[in-house]
Amino acid sequence: MPGAREAELAANLARVEERVTRACDAAGRARADVTLIVVTKTYPAEDVRRLAALGVRHVAENRDQEAAAKAAACADLPLNWHFVGQLQTNKVRSVTSYARCVHSVDRVRLVHALSSAVVNAGRPPLDCLVQVALEKKPGDSGGRGGVAPEGVEELVTALAGAPGLRAAGLMTVAPLSGRYAGEPAAAFERLWEMSRDLRARHPAANMVSAGMSADLEQAIAAGATHVRVGSAVLGVRPTLG
Repeated sequence: MPGAREAELAANLARVEERVTRACDAAGRARADVTLIVVTKTYPAEDVRRLAALGVRHVAENRDQEAAAKAAACADLPLNWHFVGQLQTNKVRSVTSYARCVHSVDRVRLVHALSSAVVNAGRPPLDCLVQVALEKKPGDSGGRGGVAPEGVEELVTALAGAPGLRAAGLMTVAPLSGRYAGEPAAAFERLWEMSRDLRARHPAANMVSAGMSADLEQAIAAGATHVRVGSAVLGVRPTLG
């Protein structure tokens, strides 16, 4: 008999799957065109195992220390690990040891560090997404991760020429400031426009990572290929001290 936590996760996952399916239907898209990534930050490896037993194959973390420990604890499971947080170059070697995809590339220095780590370790090519901060202007620094839209082409070109890396597409988080603040649908539509333009030059860069628990429907309507859902599956996270 499944325990209470297994039942809770199963019910939550079923509700999210229903939301994704409805959003795909409304957008005239096939459910298979959208990959659900469950963000497991702050939750234990036991929950990752429970999710895997429920059929989840894509999980994400945003802090290397937590991610590395969970990936090691769940190494026997058929999971694809995604790294979605801001990434420091001194964490690159660790992240590339377990992640199949990094969603948060936002500077050329990080491209070089990822490439060196993958090549030196002899690992398979690593999918890399450029994180777009739609609220930023060229030269802006600080705040949340991501590069201003004007910096995307430079990063994609760097990824495309970097050994061991694959320029896989774009990622964004709905902005908290600027012209798209409080307008996730418009933000995701802008990201899709950027993706369409990018694919004209880099056809393989076809991933669009956008949408979380609160706005996955808007992201799917705008063309997202990957949605990153945490609290809607795992529950509201405890406050971090």
